[in-house]
Amino acid sequence: MATTNVLLREDIDNLGARGDIVKVKAGYARNFLLPRKLAVQATTNNVRQIEQERAALARREAKERGEAEGRRGEMQNLRLRFERRVGEHGILYGSVTSMDIAEALREQGHEVDRRRITLREPIKETGDYTVAVRLHREVTVEVPVAVVAEGAAAEAEAANATPQQEDVVADQPNSSVADAQTANAGDETAG
Repeated sequence: MATTNVLLREDIDNLGARGDIVKVKAGYARNFLLPRKLAVQATTNNVRQIEQERAALARREAKERGEAEGRRGEMQNLRLRFERRVGEHGILYGSVTSMDIAEALREQGHEVDRRRITLREPIKETGDYTVAVRLHREVTVEVPVAVVAEGAAAEAEAANATPQQEDVVADQPNSSVADAQTANAGDETAG
């Protein structure tokens, strides 16, 4: 197998951090890393250039980390709620994916790439979940996600409103029952 050394320009999961020289398969470098400008060939000139850029990279890294810390503070109290159609046993028709979570975060004013949302598999049942959102290599925030049945909020409101209506309805039959008992008592005394 042909391998090549590349110099990473960005952090890549399970490979290395920005500025690292790593050995990868030639096809991975040629077809993925190099076209996306995630890495450059590790030639002596490129290594020398990166050494000169290390100070700028360190400043940029500190700035990005600071921004991520600030965003984590903003997102700390955030809660997401998804209403989905469900079957009999709380199984969703469809699922809640990292794309849905990214869209909900965008609606809340937090721009997060869906690939930064750690979700092992799509959520397919109702319930409460905790989803990790990686804002930076070293900064992660846990976001609570509630998946409820569609119309559950309406059912909860109806449940709160129903006892009041039942009380009114319950009072009416009781009064008519009392009237009927009074009428029956009058019939018994007359007969």
